[in-house]
Amino acid sequence: MPKITPFLWFDTEAEEAAKHYTSIFPNSRITDVTHYGSAGPSEAGTVMTVAFELDGQPFIALNGGPEYRFTEAVSFSVSCESQAEVDEYWSKLADGGEEGPCGWLKDRYGLSWQIVPKRLMELLTDPDHERAQRAMAAMLKMGKIQIDELEQAAATA
Repeated sequence: MPKITPFLWFDTEAEEAAKHYTSIFPNSRITDVTHYGSAGPSEAGTVMTVAFELDGQPFIALNGGPEYRFTEAVSFSVSCESQAEVDEYWSKLADGGEEGPCGWLKDRYGLSWQIVPKRLMELLTDPDHERAQRAMAAMLKMGKIQIDELEQAAATA
């Protein structure tokens, strides 16, 4: 099976972003840093790439310049076991960024994340179609997902 590694393009913040992300997720670390040489295109000695792992998932961050920016067309979903996990990841990733609707946020680097409690997916796939639709309607009104509010909405007939 081929190994697929997300490759993230930053202007000049690759190392800063990798340090930030590895400080948030458990079992995370920076595994390698490469630098530009005299051949360029950036100043010799500046960081070119940072290889890192988030909970064992490999990533590479590139300082490629200002030509490209992140959009919501690509996001990373974080599956959470509890409201405490949702709250923790939401606050740490949204810090300096922008909170969005339905569990989405942009971090301080413009990268989009979905902070999703596992319970949301259970409710949205409930065999009781009406119950699932009530949970969906509640989720669509939220920024950060609140599990207790989802449960209440799903239970209300």
